[in-house]
Amino acid sequence: MMKKEALSELHEKLTQELRRGILVLATLSQLKEAKYGYALINSLAERGLDIEQGTLYPLLRRLESQGLLHSEWNVEGSRPRRYYAINSDGSRLLELLTVEWRDLTTVLDVLLDGTTTRGENNESN
Repeated sequence: MMKKEALSELHEKLTQELRRGILVLATLSQLKEAKYGYALINSLAERGLDIEQGTLYPLLRRLESQGLLHSEWNVEGSRPRRYYAINSDGSRLLELLTVEWRDLTTVLDVLLDGTTTRGENNESN
């Protein structure tokens, strides 16, 4: 049997892996309107997903370099801020990832609940 401390460490590691897998979808979902990094962090946190600056900013740069976001500097106000927004390719990818996410959660619900697969029923004929 695994020690409590080892189980806790493994839980933390696997939770981080799960979260890492959803960050692109979560980030794209919140950039339909342009936001700067700190506002995006707050937007995600308000909806229950905490993300560190050290994770978010490299992700934003990567998504932009992949052609999914565009950004522009706004120098009005107290200090310059770089605003990010999803572009048409990013929107299309968001649609595809959303379908994939919903399909996966449906399958996982079936697996975790121990029910039959989609399209089957428990009635015998």
